[in-house]
Amino acid sequence: MPKAGTEPMALTALKVKNAKPGRHVDGRGLCLLVKDSGARTWVLRMQKDGRRRDYGLGSALDVSLADARDAASALRRQVREGADPVAERRKARKLVPSFETVARDCYEALKDGWKNKRHAAWISSFENHVFPMIGTKPVDQVDSACVVEVLSPIWLTIPDSARRVLQRIGAVLDFAHIKGWLPGEVSLRSVRKSLPRQMDKGGHLEAMPYADVPALMQKLAAASPTTGRDALRFTIYNAVRSNETRFVVWTEFDLDKAIWTIPGERMKAGETHVVPLSASAVALLRKRWNERVSDTGLVFSNDGEKAISDMTMTKLLRDDGIKGVTVHGFRSAFTDWSSERTRFPKEVADKVLAHKLPNKVEAAYRRTDFFDKRRSLMARWAEYLDRTETQNGKGKDAE
Repeated sequence: MPKAGTEPMALTALKVKNAKPGRHVDGRGLCLLVKDSGARTWVLRMQKDGRRRDYGLGSALDVSLADARDAASALRRQVREGADPVAERRKARKLVPSFETVARDCYEALKDGWKNKRHAAWISSFENHVFPMIGTKPVDQVDSACVVEVLSPIWLTIPDSARRVLQRIGAVLDFAHIKGWLPGEVSLRSVRKSLPRQMDKGGHLEAMPYADVPALMQKLAAASPTTGRDALRFTIYNAVRSNETRFVVWTEFDLDKAIWTIPGERMKAGETHVVPLSASAVALLRKRWNERVSDTGLVFSNDGEKAISDMTMTKLLRDDGIKGVTVHGFRSAFTDWSSERTRFPKEVADKVLAHKLPNKVEAAYRRTDFFDKRRSLMARWAEYLDRTETQNGKGKDAE
């Protein structure tokens, strides 16, 4: 029973831990605000000069219920004594740079120790996923809850990129602490606990980092031409599944219009998929057309009738000393490149991969196949793949 004259507290540590999205009142204006992403923050609502104001007290991942109550009590005391915490915070923030400013300073400080191809990937991941959400925040206001919000949209869709973004945010916050903009080191260990569990890496088909793919493509193009090498290059240019390459026939192509129409019976989703071909892919096909043994037979076959085996392309990788990487994994490399090095929407990359939307309502309304945007995206992908080592890492690959 609470003591006479005191207000009972509505929250407990267990309630805080299990709270669902919404506003949960503790008492005397102190609330726990839980967002749909799972981020939870403490807020104190008070009246000052006839105006109602909300004062943030930090993330519930870092600030316990008891500490939040203490902070709320101290803030109430300041207001009673005539202080204006909001004005004081704004004044202090003028001396603290934004997260984007610190991130770019950190990038400039670290990049000289990196290989060229890493430069653009590092800063592009911030431009695509981080700056739009927290770039303008003073760096000392970026906490675990902010990072959870940034990562929630990409944590399961592009897990490899999301984990890299988490590491890079940690590097920026460490840099800010060293520069004196953060009073203490910020631990992001609790971030992963606030996000859904990613699939075990053993369940994924291993992918080559996208930054390494152009070098492989150069090596394949320079080697003695074989059906297997042509098939692997074609598969990577179009980010398709190996079976879609292995069983393609000449009648599926319109090379003058640079279009490849894959019938539904050969697609995993069972729906016809129209692929816009890049100039590089068309050039590869025209070369094979000049050497064809049949106008209607299999494209990647020595006799037009017998398809290459499923292991032919994989064996090329193994013979080159590339262990673990799968042919299917180049689709993941394309996805990561599109996410980190371009500003094309994720929906366009999903259409390139012929992914079927799990949400039936969304699928019913999104009838476009983004064909023109896919053509532009695949042209940029081919240009990226055809770059020499010295050209990689310079800016974005597409807008």
